[in-house]
Amino acid sequence: MTVLAADASNTGWVIGYTIGIVVVLVVVALVVPILLLARKIGEQATAIDESLKQSVVNTAGLADLKTTIGHVGVIIAGLKRGRARLGG
Repeated sequence: MTVLAADASNTGWVIGYTIGIVVVLVVVALVVPILLLARKIGEQATAIDESLKQSVVNTAGLADLKTTIGHVGVIIAGLKRGRARLGG
C-alpha cells in the first residue's frame, strides 16, 4: 500500500509540472510573435524618421516662398507701370 500512495502523490506533481510547462510554452508562443512584430515596427520607425529628416531638408526652401511672392508682386507692379507708360 505504501507504493500506491507514493505513486499517487508523484502523479499530482507530474500533472502539476506538465500543466506548468504547457502554460509556459503557450505564453512563449504568444509573446514571441509580439516581440518580433515590435522589432519590425521599430526598424520601420527608424526608416520613417530618416525619411522625415530628409523631407525637412528637401522642403527648407519653402520657408522663403513668402519672400519670393513679395518680390514677384513688386516685379508685376513694375511691369504694369511700364506698360501703362508705354500706352499699353
